[in-house]
Amino acid sequence: MKIRGSMRLLSKALSSSSSSSSSSDYSHVSCSARPPPVVLSPSKSSPSSPGRSRRVRGIHVFRCPDAVGIVARISECIASRRGNIHHVDVFVPEHKRVFYSRSSEFMFDPAIWTREAMDADFHEISKSFNAERSIVRVPDIDPKFKIAVLASKQDHCLEDLLHGWHDGWLPVQIKSVISNHERASKNHVASFLERDGIPYHCLKTTPAHRREEEILRLVAGTDFLVLAGYMQVLSGRFLKDYGKDVINIHHGLLPSFKGGDPSTQAYDTGVKMIGATTHFVTEGPNEGPIIEQMVERVSHRDGLGSFVQKSKNLEKQCLVRAIQSYCDLRVFREELTKTVVF
Repeated sequence: MKIRGSMRLLSKALSSSSSSSSSSDYSHVSCSARPPPVVLSPSKSSPSSPGRSRRVRGIHVFRCPDAVGIVARISECIASRRGNIHHVDVFVPEHKRVFYSRSSEFMFDPAIWTREAMDADFHEISKSFNAERSIVRVPDIDPKFKIAVLASKQDHCLEDLLHGWHDGWLPVQIKSVISNHERASKNHVASFLERDGIPYHCLKTTPAHRREEEILRLVAGTDFLVLAGYMQVLSGRFLKDYGKDVINIHHGLLPSFKGGDPSTQAYDTGVKMIGATTHFVTEGPNEGPIIEQMVERVSHRDGLGSFVQKSKNLEKQCLVRAIQSYCDLRVFREELTKTVVF
């Protein structure tokens, strides 16, 4: 009882001492060290207002001649708008003196830093450093990339893209699917397309007539194309007329096993390493800059069925990774000879 009573008296004394002090030296120093508040116009919500503020992710890709103060200038710009850089990739290739930067994870409040103001701020920085490339993207605000998917007989990559688009985790809007093969009305892919209102165009091709003019009309207005098992070679003229990037996926058994059934050929030969490759399409078949590659081991315990399934799974995963990297501005095609990856 005596100990408990003493503790109550001590607590009361400490409380009284704290309330009787108007301000301490420490609280004064803390207040004076705080940065000045950001003054907002009445039409904009305060970042401290509960339930009204939201922070979203922004991406800035920058390329310019190397110089002193580039990182400091970009960081200062983002910080001055109450943004917070979560991650930055910076590199200067040897002997080129070209500065590359990708602020891949800066968070900001659109109520404080509007999308229009962000474009203007980064435009001023690009002028200051004579930038060759300055791209800003805000995935939660900007429209999704519009794509068309070209496919032939196999459905596994096409089906995976459709599910990713439908479930919302693939950051694209599929405008149409184009194929050189018919699909039955009860085919699961055809049913999926019909349910979600995605146009399906069947353009049967021959070596003499690749229907490229018609494809160009169908893909007008898209941001890039995806070849999800499209077993036709696009001509250099088509690529030039389209003028935008085309991403292709193929199995990793090339160039050893070609033709319509490479998995069976590889299995019969005893291959123990399989893979998949995504790349930008150029005029030469399967010669474009590589975006993503994946490999997996197989063993004597794998039958032909599991061998083929593992190969298909790699192709699906590799294609999705490439599209996600492209949409997040992590990969760029440079001069048709290499890929710059962040």
